[in-house]
Amino acid sequence: MNLRDNAPLRDKLAAEYVLGTLKGGARRRFEGHLHNDAALRRIVAEWQDRLAPLAEFSGARAPRKQVWQGIERRLNLPRAHPAWQFWRNESVTFWRALGMASSAVAALLVVAIGVRSLQAPRLDYVATLTDDKAQTALLLTGDSRHQAMTVRVVGVAAVPADKSLELWAVPKSGHPRSLGLLSERGELRLPMTGKAVGDDVALLAVTLEPKGGSPDPNGPTGPILYKGNWVRVM
Repeated sequence: MNLRDNAPLRDKLAAEYVLGTLKGGARRRFEGHLHNDAALRRIVAEWQDRLAPLAEFSGARAPRKQVWQGIERRLNLPRAHPAWQFWRNESVTFWRALGMASSAVAALLVVAIGVRSLQAPRLDYVATLTDDKAQTALLLTGDSRHQAMTVRVVGVAAVPADKSLELWAVPKSGHPRSLGLLSERGELRLPMTGKAVGDDVALLAVTLEPKGGSPDPNGPTGPILYKGNWVRVM
Protein backbone atom coordinates (compact mmCIF):
# COMPACT_ATOMS: atom_id res chain seq x y z
CA MET A 1 0.00 0.00 0.00
CA ASN A 2 1.35 3.41 -1.01
CA LEU A 3 0.22 5.46 1.96
CA ARG A 4 2.23 8.53 0.98
CA ASP A 5 0.09 9.24 -2.13
CA ASN A 6 -3.31 8.48 -0.59
CA ALA A 7 -4.40 11.66 1.23
CA PRO A 8 -7.89 10.47 2.36
CA LEU A 9 -6.44 7.26 3.79
CA ARG A 10 -3.64 9.15 5.56
CA ASP A 11 -6.19 11.43 7.24
CA LYS A 12 -8.46 8.52 8.20
CA LEU A 13 -5.65 6.45 9.71
CA ALA A 14 -4.28 9.48 11.58
CA ALA A 15 -7.69 10.11 13.16
CA GLU A 16 -8.08 6.46 14.16
CA TYR A 17 -4.54 6.44 15.55
CA VAL A 18 -5.28 9.44 17.80
CA LEU A 19 -8.64 8.01 18.90
CA GLY A 20 -6.99 4.68 19.73
CA THR A 21 -9.19 2.63 17.41
CA LEU A 22 -6.27 1.64 15.17
CA LYS A 23 -5.15 -1.68 16.64
CA GLY A 24 -2.61 -4.47 16.33
CA GLY A 25 -0.50 -4.80 13.21
CA ALA A 26 -2.20 -1.87 11.51
CA ARG A 27 -1.18 0.44 14.36
CA ARG A 28 2.41 -0.84 14.31
CA ARG A 29 2.65 -0.36 10.55
CA PHE A 30 1.27 3.17 10.88
CA GLU A 31 3.84 3.99 13.57
CA GLY A 32 6.51 2.73 11.19
CA HIS A 33 5.31 5.23 8.58
CA LEU A 34 5.40 8.01 11.18
CA HIS A 35 9.13 7.59 11.70
CA ASN A 36 9.90 8.55 8.12
CA ASP A 37 7.03 10.87 7.18
CA ALA A 38 7.07 14.37 8.70
CA ALA A 39 3.88 15.36 6.86
CA LEU A 40 2.05 12.38 8.36
CA ARG A 41 3.25 13.38 11.83
CA ARG A 42 1.77 16.84 11.24
CA ILE A 43 -1.60 15.29 10.35
CA VAL A 44 -1.53 13.28 13.58
CA ALA A 45 -0.68 16.45 15.54
CA GLU A 46 -3.61 18.27 13.92
CA TRP A 47 -6.02 15.50 14.96
CA GLN A 48 -4.63 15.60 18.48
CA ASP A 49 -5.32 19.35 18.59
CA ARG A 50 -8.87 18.81 17.32
CA LEU A 51 -9.78 16.02 19.73
CA ALA A 52 -7.88 17.10 22.84
CA PRO A 53 -10.61 19.58 23.94
CA LEU A 54 -12.96 16.62 24.46
CA ALA A 55 -10.87 15.61 27.47
CA GLU A 56 -12.25 18.66 29.29
CA PHE A 57 -15.61 16.91 29.44
CA SER A 58 -14.19 13.73 30.93
CA GLY A 59 -15.33 12.97 34.44
CA ALA A 60 -14.01 10.51 37.01
CA ARG A 61 -15.44 7.04 36.66
CA ALA A 62 -14.64 4.01 38.80
CA PRO A 63 -14.22 0.69 36.93
CA ARG A 64 -17.05 -1.79 37.44
CA LYS A 65 -16.64 -4.67 39.88
CA GLN A 66 -16.50 -7.07 36.93
CA VAL A 67 -13.36 -5.30 35.65
CA TRP A 68 -11.45 -6.05 38.85
CA GLN A 69 -12.71 -9.62 38.88
CA GLY A 70 -11.64 -10.08 35.26
CA ILE A 71 -8.12 -8.82 36.08
CA GLU A 72 -7.85 -11.24 39.01
CA ARG A 73 -9.06 -14.13 36.87
CA ARG A 74 -6.70 -13.47 33.96
CA LEU A 75 -3.69 -12.99 36.24
CA ASN A 76 -4.58 -15.98 38.47
CA LEU A 77 -4.41 -13.80 41.57
CA PRO A 78 -5.41 -15.44 44.85
CA ARG A 79 -8.84 -14.43 46.12
CA ALA A 80 -10.29 -14.89 49.66
CA HIS A 81 -6.99 -14.52 51.53
CA PRO A 82 -6.88 -12.35 54.65
CA ALA A 83 -5.51 -8.88 53.91
CA TRP A 84 -2.57 -9.29 56.30
CA GLN A 85 -1.19 -12.21 54.24
CA PHE A 86 -0.47 -9.91 51.30
CA TRP A 87 1.79 -7.76 53.44
CA ARG A 88 3.58 -10.73 55.02
CA ASN A 89 4.11 -12.55 51.72
CA GLU A 90 7.56 -11.74 50.32
CA SER A 91 7.66 -14.21 47.45
CA VAL A 92 8.90 -13.03 44.07
CA THR A 93 5.82 -14.56 42.45
CA PHE A 94 3.50 -12.43 44.56
CA TRP A 95 5.22 -9.14 43.81
CA ARG A 96 5.55 -9.95 40.11
CA ALA A 97 1.82 -10.68 39.95
CA LEU A 98 1.06 -7.49 41.82
CA GLY A 99 3.17 -5.48 39.38
CA MET A 100 1.40 -7.08 36.42
CA ALA A 101 -1.97 -6.33 37.97
CA SER A 102 -1.04 -2.69 38.50
CA SER A 103 0.00 -2.36 34.87
CA ALA A 104 -3.21 -3.98 33.68
CA VAL A 105 -5.33 -1.70 35.88
CA ALA A 106 -3.51 1.37 34.58
CA ALA A 107 -4.12 0.29 30.98
CA LEU A 108 -7.81 -0.35 31.65
CA LEU A 109 -8.21 3.02 33.32
CA VAL A 110 -6.67 4.78 30.32
CA VAL A 111 -9.17 3.02 28.06
CA ALA A 112 -12.06 3.83 30.39
CA ILE A 113 -11.14 7.52 30.53
CA GLY A 114 -10.74 7.67 26.75
CA VAL A 115 -14.14 6.06 26.19
CA ARG A 116 -15.69 8.36 28.77
CA SER A 117 -14.24 11.38 26.97
CA LEU A 118 -15.83 10.35 23.69
CA GLN A 119 -19.19 9.06 24.93
CA ALA A 120 -20.31 11.29 27.79
CA PRO A 121 -21.81 13.67 27.16
CA ARG A 122 -22.92 12.67 23.65
CA LEU A 123 -21.09 15.26 21.58
CA ASP A 124 -20.85 14.91 17.83
CA TYR A 125 -19.36 18.28 16.90
CA VAL A 126 -16.46 20.25 18.33
CA ALA A 127 -14.78 23.47 17.23
CA THR A 128 -11.94 25.56 18.59
CA LEU A 129 -11.99 29.24 17.66
CA THR A 130 -8.62 30.97 17.71
CA ASP A 131 -7.31 34.53 17.41
CA ASP A 132 -4.86 35.83 14.81
CA LYS A 133 -1.98 34.35 16.85
CA ALA A 134 -3.54 30.87 16.78
CA GLN A 135 -4.37 31.06 20.50
CA THR A 136 -7.58 29.26 21.48
CA ALA A 137 -10.26 31.67 22.65
CA LEU A 138 -13.47 29.64 22.59
CA LEU A 139 -14.43 25.99 22.61
CA LEU A 140 -17.72 24.97 20.97
CA THR A 141 -19.37 21.59 21.30
CA GLY A 142 -22.54 20.48 19.56
CA ASP A 143 -25.17 17.80 20.19
CA SER A 144 -27.26 17.39 17.07
CA ARG A 145 -29.67 14.97 18.76
CA HIS A 146 -30.78 17.63 21.22
CA GLN A 147 -30.07 20.49 18.79
CA ALA A 148 -27.93 22.30 21.34
CA MET A 149 -24.42 23.67 21.39
CA THR A 150 -22.27 24.91 24.25
CA VAL A 151 -19.83 27.78 23.95
CA ARG A 152 -17.09 27.81 26.58
CA VAL A 153 -14.89 30.87 26.87
CA VAL A 154 -11.22 29.93 27.22
CA GLY A 155 -9.41 33.24 26.81
CA VAL A 156 -11.03 36.14 24.99
CA ALA A 157 -9.84 39.73 25.16
CA ALA A 158 -11.80 42.20 27.27
CA VAL A 159 -14.86 43.58 25.49
CA PRO A 160 -15.73 47.30 25.85
CA ALA A 161 -18.97 48.06 27.65
CA ASP A 162 -20.57 49.41 24.47
CA LYS A 163 -19.70 46.31 22.40
CA SER A 164 -20.87 42.69 22.09
CA LEU A 165 -19.36 39.49 20.75
CA GLU A 166 -21.48 37.81 18.09
CA LEU A 167 -21.09 34.28 16.73
CA TRP A 168 -21.61 33.63 13.02
CA ALA A 169 -21.80 30.67 10.66
CA VAL A 170 -20.24 31.80 7.38
CA PRO A 171 -21.61 29.81 4.42
CA LYS A 172 -19.73 29.06 1.23
CA SER A 173 -22.07 31.47 -0.49
CA GLY A 174 -24.61 33.99 0.75
CA HIS A 175 -24.77 36.13 3.87
CA PRO A 176 -23.29 35.06 7.25
CA ARG A 177 -25.87 33.70 9.69
CA SER A 178 -25.94 34.95 13.28
CA LEU A 179 -25.91 32.15 15.88
CA GLY A 180 -26.22 34.43 18.91
CA LEU A 181 -24.43 36.82 21.24
CA LEU A 182 -21.63 35.58 23.49
CA SER A 183 -20.39 36.37 26.97
CA GLU A 184 -16.82 37.38 27.81
CA ARG A 185 -16.49 34.55 30.32
CA GLY A 186 -18.05 31.33 31.50
CA GLU A 187 -20.24 29.05 29.45
CA LEU A 188 -23.25 29.67 27.24
CA ARG A 189 -25.76 27.25 25.74
CA LEU A 190 -27.29 28.08 22.35
CA PRO A 191 -29.67 26.27 19.99
CA MET A 192 -27.91 24.38 17.21
CA THR A 193 -29.99 24.28 14.03
CA GLY A 194 -29.12 23.43 10.45
CA LYS A 195 -27.87 26.95 9.86
CA ALA A 196 -25.08 26.32 12.40
CA VAL A 197 -23.76 22.98 11.11
CA GLY A 198 -25.10 22.70 7.57
CA ASP A 199 -22.96 21.25 4.80
CA ASP A 200 -22.57 24.74 3.37
CA VAL A 201 -20.90 26.16 6.51
CA ALA A 202 -17.34 27.11 5.57
CA LEU A 203 -16.32 28.91 8.76
CA LEU A 204 -17.37 29.87 12.27
CA ALA A 205 -16.45 33.41 13.28
CA VAL A 206 -16.85 35.79 16.20
CA THR A 207 -17.01 39.52 15.48
CA LEU A 208 -17.00 42.62 17.66
CA GLU A 209 -20.32 44.38 17.21
CA PRO A 210 -22.24 47.29 18.73
CA LYS A 211 -24.03 46.49 21.99
CA GLY A 212 -26.82 44.02 21.27
CA GLY A 213 -25.36 42.69 18.03
CA SER A 214 -24.91 43.71 14.42
CA PRO A 215 -27.44 46.28 13.19
CA ASP A 216 -27.07 44.93 9.64
CA PRO A 217 -29.48 42.03 8.90
CA ASN A 218 -27.16 40.84 6.13
CA GLY A 219 -24.17 40.15 8.35
CA PRO A 220 -21.51 41.51 10.71
CA THR A 221 -20.35 45.10 10.77
CA GLY A 222 -17.29 44.73 13.02
CA PRO A 223 -13.93 42.96 12.71
CA ILE A 224 -13.46 39.19 13.02
CA LEU A 225 -11.73 38.44 16.34
CA TYR A 226 -11.86 34.64 16.40
CA LYS A 227 -12.50 31.93 13.83
CA GLY A 228 -12.48 28.18 13.38
CA ASN A 229 -14.63 25.35 12.08
CA TRP A 230 -16.58 22.31 13.17
CA VAL A 231 -15.02 18.88 13.31
CA ARG A 232 -17.39 15.92 13.25
CA VAL A 233 -16.27 13.48 15.93
CA MET A 234 -19.07 10.88 16.02
